[in-house]
Amino acid sequence: MQVWSIVYDKADFPDPLYHSALPLLDPPARSKITRFHRREDACRSLIGALLPRVLLRKRGVPRDAIAFAVTDTGKPYSTTPGIDPPLGFNVTHDEGLVAMAFGTGDLGPPAYNIGIDVMQLKVPPRTTFREFVDSVSSQLTPLELDALLADVPEPEAIRRFYWVWTVKEAYTKALGIGLGFDFRRIQYDVVQQDITIDGEPARGWQFHKFEVAHSGDKYVGVVARFIGGRQFSLVELDEGSLVCYGAASFVHRAIEELA
Repeated sequence: MQVWSIVYDKADFPDPLYHSALPLLDPPARSKITRFHRREDACRSLIGALLPRVLLRKRGVPRDAIAFAVTDTGKPYSTTPGIDPPLGFNVTHDEGLVAMAFGTGDLGPPAYNIGIDVMQLKVPPRTTFREFVDSVSSQLTPLELDALLADVPEPEAIRRFYWVWTVKEAYTKALGIGLGFDFRRIQYDVVQQDITIDGEPARGWQFHKFEVAHSGDKYVGVVARFIGGRQFSLVELDEGSLVCYGAASFVHRAIEELA
């Protein structure tokens, strides 16, 4: 299992590069991207769409054979024929970071049970940390709230919050569940480093944590993957499994691979 992370900075991503890369995508993908009003949102979406395509080209798939579909709940997956072993992937973004987790498709076809989430470590403007936590408290368990509001320095409390939140998001993305899932069903004990689902050990699940820092901004991320069996793991992502690129250099590479 690997993660590609793309650091996006609007100042380093010129409009000509955006317009050069957009035609590499199929019409439905282009239409989705061009509906964004803000260019930075369109660029993040463009990068997210290019990531699995570059991965498939790296696997030796001809450009014309690359194909995708979405599940009933909107989770994308590859319909490219002849991929052996099957490929599972998931893409996410927050602020200046776009990331894709990918690995062997084990369980839960066609999109497979793999999900990723990343979040920048920050509190929304004009909001205290306590107000921020209170605004989402209905999605946190009492144990999680106690850990977040404990007598710890605020930077540590913020880190705890985003670890909890990215675990929940990555899990639901791995399941391919749309809106409406009760986040309290999955609990992350950040003190004891334990995860339970509906009060039971998260058997069969792997959770990989990682961090990315760029230009003073810090992000945390989690990949959730269901492989079955009775074991559960919560570990740091291996250093060699996390690859970081600048957005402009990645898109230039995508143009070379896909043009």
